[in-house]
Amino acid sequence: MKVLVLNPPFLKRYSRPQRSPAVTKSGTLYFPIWLASCAGVLEQSGFDVTLLDAPARDLDETKVLKECIRLRPKLIVVDTSTPSAESDINFCKKIKDILPESFIVLVGTHVSALPEKSLVINEGPDAVARGEYDFTIRDLALLLAGLNGSALGERDLRSVRGLSFKLIGRVVHNEDRPFIENLDQLPWVSRIYKKHLRMEDYFNANALYPMVTLMTGRGCPFRCSFCLYPQTLTGRTYRFRTVEDVVNEIEYIVKEMPGTRSIFFEDDTLTAKKKRCVELCDAIIRQGIEVSWTANSRVEVELETMLKMKASGCRELCVGFESGNDRILEAMRKGTTRARMVQFMRDARRAGILVHGCFIIGFPGETLEDIRRTIEFAIELEPDTVQFYPIMVYPGTEAYEEYSQRGWLTAKSYRDWLTEDGLHNCVVRNENFSSVELVRLCDDARRKFYLRTGYIVYKSTQMLRKPSEFVRTAKAARTFFNYLIRGSKV
Repeated sequence: MKVLVLNPPFLKRYSRPQRSPAVTKSGTLYFPIWLASCAGVLEQSGFDVTLLDAPARDLDETKVLKECIRLRPKLIVVDTSTPSAESDINFCKKIKDILPESFIVLVGTHVSALPEKSLVINEGPDAVARGEYDFTIRDLALLLAGLNGSALGERDLRSVRGLSFKLIGRVVHNEDRPFIENLDQLPWVSRIYKKHLRMEDYFNANALYPMVTLMTGRGCPFRCSFCLYPQTLTGRTYRFRTVEDVVNEIEYIVKEMPGTRSIFFEDDTLTAKKKRCVELCDAIIRQGIEVSWTANSRVEVELETMLKMKASGCRELCVGFESGNDRILEAMRKGTTRARMVQFMRDARRAGILVHGCFIIGFPGETLEDIRRTIEFAIELEPDTVQFYPIMVYPGTEAYEEYSQRGWLTAKSYRDWLTEDGLHNCVVRNENFSSVELVRLCDDARRKFYLRTGYIVYKSTQMLRKPSEFVRTAKAARTFFNYLIRGSKV
């Protein structure tokens, strides 16, 4: 049976799989890692799978519809996101009009949070696979393949855990599917990338180019109110692949995907479990694997662990500092302090690890003085690069519920999460600032950080000394610098 796994057309280089989907200022485009895992599970189960990433290949609706007609898949899996939701679901209707026999199922964070609302927009999608959908899609595909020409009935669909589906004017929600505990049973996404995708299409400004994105585990044990994946897809318990399985995949990448300069570990927080992080580093060192890697981290990482990470190839950590005010950090349930952040940066410099710092403004109760302190704090910390954003709230998160209840959501449609050009837009306010003011404050913050003479000298020296850093920085700067000078549209 043929299955099409589709990252649907929307905007060119629209990075749908990331936590805050958009066309990015740095040119970043994420691998469709969730779809790749799903495609791998389907292939493992014997299905004829095509993984198509339309934004990466700049495929418009006409081209994708032609591919649908050529393939005539029995099952079509369509990824979604909040900003593109209306476009994605309308495109499903266009597919259904030309392939009425195809079963179309939506996946992703947005439809997991709002399955019923997503299904009643039009007649295009037949179902939503909620949450972690690898095995939900597999079970649905096995069900469809086993029909042997007979009609698909309610009893059949009710057997698929994690599925919401339409039934004669109403939506049925099956019981939730438990999270996958044995992650080693999932196929390696790198093999799917190699077979179905073009590596050079993908870029992350925080990793040496070209790179490959992996996950060594799913879920996050921390309680940040705004974080999307743990609240909609993966849960708040960190589940791991075995270290052996991860290291074997890294070895496969090094040997079978020549030219790969780095690996990005896309776990929500690779460093959440110190013992396991150290075991992974020890295994990389023991196997003699030489490859640069980057990961998401919190600030509760000690110098001893950082030194081990550096020895195993860690080049950079992406860290959510968020705010320079302990009161604001406590309100967002970040679970850390300003003092811990200062110590983390000292240790990172001693270990020789670069840091990309993430800062957010616009939380409830945040004042102009709080925001100024956060900007000054970012400069004081001296990370290699930073990003400043108004808080991004998405359906399914605690932050979204809070802003909705306070009447602070300013969006009239999901498309408003983006500007006309597809960049991040601000869809919230707080009691002190409008959406426009929050965007302008972030523009000012970026200029204050990046246009300092000291920073320009530092970055120029870094690029001259390390050619690999020159390639990465130049690729990101081609688009980022224009936005830095012009500011953001709202």
